[in-house]
Amino acid sequence: MNYFVKKLAGLVLATGMMVSTAYADKIRIALAEPPSDETAAFFVALERAKANGLDYEWTAFADEELAIQAVLSGDMDIAFGTPYAAMQRSKAPLRIIFQLSRLVFFPVTTKEFTKLEDLNGQPIMLHSRGGGTDSIANVIEQRAGIKFGDRSYVPGSNNRVVAMIAGQAKATILDLSNKNKIVAQAGDKFHALPMFEVKASDEALFANLNWIQNNEKAVNIFVDALHSTWTDMMKDPTIIRKETKADGPIGQLPEEVLAELDGFYKDAVEGGLYDPNGGGREAAKADMEWYTGAGQLEGDPATLNIEDFWYFAPLDAAMK
Repeated sequence: MNYFVKKLAGLVLATGMMVSTAYADKIRIALAEPPSDETAAFFVALERAKANGLDYEWTAFADEELAIQAVLSGDMDIAFGTPYAAMQRSKAPLRIIFQLSRLVFFPVTTKEFTKLEDLNGQPIMLHSRGGGTDSIANVIEQRAGIKFGDRSYVPGSNNRVVAMIAGQAKATILDLSNKNKIVAQAGDKFHALPMFEVKASDEALFANLNWIQNNEKAVNIFVDALHSTWTDMMKDPTIIRKETKADGPIGQLPEEVLAELDGFYKDAVEGGLYDPNGGGREAAKADMEWYTGAGQLEGDPATLNIEDFWYFAPLDAAMK
């Protein structure tokens, strides 16, 4: 079976398990990106769920917005993302059921800057207009009481590392692995500024509430597998490499990626990227504050009803 991800019409990335009406009894999972080191833990959880009777298929889309639209249209059952704006404006009852990862990103600058306040008026390089790093920059401005200068956009943390090293920018926002990469390559020139703790969601698992309730058994198996995997990973990050199937989508990634899995998950666990309890109500409250501050939710975070965005029953069941 071919698990390599390929582009389809520039929109959808095909996987080894394609969507078909013949598989209507399977959970159809929409990934917001191709399989990578960052999704290895998720695939381990899928294998655990499969061992407990979950039947599933997955499709990787080119970006989060397409994955969200696939769930809204009913073409997919469950997806990655943080679709708060879509939840608020859509009549579809989308609900998050598990926080996959937190918004752990790092302001990385040349060493002439030592704190966030030093970036007042300074240009910053981000991923995309209106995207996650743009939102993080908005919240940094609010919390640090600053205003960034011009914002330029270079998609991909890895590409921003290259641009920084080439001297095209003095400040950017990077994910954990690329923050570590630039410090390892040019730690004499660059460092990460101290950042306030963020418990809000970067990636979460969401679906239509009606579908969740109509597929309670399958959803509970899935969330229980995620909870057990995240809990075991916190105790031993090497469990992800140990349980990665050689013939699966992660096992077929380049050997240099596989060789770094232990280090990636060790750093991610130590960096606070994961909550073994799936985020729950604490994450939901943090999301209300973060995403209103980022401009993706409207209203007062103190008065927003978290149950309009999250459905806790599967996670509560997994925690018992």
